[in-house]
Amino acid sequence: MDFLNFAFDTFTLSNIAIAMIGMLLGIVIGALPGLSSTFALAVLLPLTFTMDATSALLFLGTVYMGSTYGGCFAAILVNTPGTPQSITTTFDGYPMAKRGDGGFALSIACFSSVIGGILGIIAFLFLAPQLAKIALLFRPPEYFWLAILGLTIIASLSEGNMIKGLIAGFIGLLLSQIGVSVVSGDARFTFEQTALIGGIPFIPATIGLLCLPVVIDLLSEPGHHLASPLRARNGQFGRAAREIWNQKSNVVRSSIIGTVIGVIPAAGGAVASLVSYSEASRAAPPERKFGQGEPGGVIASEAANNATVGSGLVPTFVLGIPGTPPDAVILAAMLVHGVQIGPKLFTEHGDVVYTFIAGMLFATVMMLPVGLVLGRYIYLLVMKTPKTILAPTVALMTLIGAFAIQNSYHDVVIMLVLGFFGWGLTRFGFPVAPIVLGLLLGPIAEQGFAQSVMIGSAKGDVIGYFFNSTISILLVASILAAVVLPTLLRAISHRRYVPIPETQRANKP
Repeated sequence: MDFLNFAFDTFTLSNIAIAMIGMLLGIVIGALPGLSSTFALAVLLPLTFTMDATSALLFLGTVYMGSTYGGCFAAILVNTPGTPQSITTTFDGYPMAKRGDGGFALSIACFSSVIGGILGIIAFLFLAPQLAKIALLFRPPEYFWLAILGLTIIASLSEGNMIKGLIAGFIGLLLSQIGVSVVSGDARFTFEQTALIGGIPFIPATIGLLCLPVVIDLLSEPGHHLASPLRARNGQFGRAAREIWNQKSNVVRSSIIGTVIGVIPAAGGAVASLVSYSEASRAAPPERKFGQGEPGGVIASEAANNATVGSGLVPTFVLGIPGTPPDAVILAAMLVHGVQIGPKLFTEHGDVVYTFIAGMLFATVMMLPVGLVLGRYIYLLVMKTPKTILAPTVALMTLIGAFAIQNSYHDVVIMLVLGFFGWGLTRFGFPVAPIVLGLLLGPIAEQGFAQSVMIGSAKGDVIGYFFNSTISILLVASILAAVVLPTLLRAISHRRYVPIPETQRANKP
């Protein structure tokens, strides 16, 4: 097999060093609140100009994988997603850290990231042509239903108050309408502000809505931001391994979801982690309380978002279509080094591609010991850091993260405005996570819906066009299941549990 012939070229001292350095840099940058995988790749891209094509791709690929995993550190310990892919990790990771299980959460995140990353890369290796065909099957209706499926997670996030969760999601959809329409090109709700023509930038908005309220709460609430360090448990390797084994179906399902969604252009790790979290919540037994510190939520999020790293390269390598901004940076590096994109990539540049894949596999496997060691020391560092140092540091990183993507102070202003707006909403019991989901999925849903209506009108069957493919029907079925099944399961569990009246309980011997 060509892969085995070229795989041995990976295990040279220089390639191993490049892979390890890229992974470590990615983990460190991803762990910093507000700095995304796109930022990590864009900043480090100039370092690859003096490398050969194989080394450049290997370096950027390991930075991408490391930063995707590194986002879980800030998400779990400070409740601020280090990268957009780690948004759902905060839902259960931070509650686990608050009760003293931060080390356990970091350990299961590391295991899940490695498993998901390996499965995504293996899918890229063996299924690239087939997965590319799946990506081509997605038309506007499928994109629309995929976005709606992602929005159904609002039901999981807002179990305590569904109405407020839906209102928050609707606010996110409204925010996504600001700027030039993705279909007609009309400028909407810009109020003659040139900074809003491009819409609300997602990363500054995410930093503002999810990170800034945390900084304000750190400054306003007395006491330590996590459980007492004396109660914290940091050595969690065995416990995490057992949890991963007990939830192996969750790991495999989330990795498969991440692999499939990663192939779809414009979806990416954030959407994959949202969908996989929703499916994990739906499939879990009623006693597992997602959103309250359930390990399965961390497993689902981290397995899915790391699986998209490998599978997301399929449309980039095979079709020349970067599905996400990080993929676009890697595509730019390939073009700089003269690597021709297309179906013949694996035959004409097999030495580059297969060495790159083998190096990614090696770096992902090595991420397990490195991540476990880093997780322990970073956990202890954050636990012992006083809030007088931690809060200003996180605040500074949010400002840098908002500014760094486009080098625009307008993004900083948007981040601050949405941050205080989100903090104000939390004072009235409105969750901010659904706002982020609406902002993320709004353009995808709008474009898919508008294009489907136009194409359906031309065909003379608008409604039928939304349901005329197997993928659309499967997605609609998944949406109905995600909305209806949790309610049915809770109703069944309540009917099975019949409390004993006090009079009968007193008479029992």
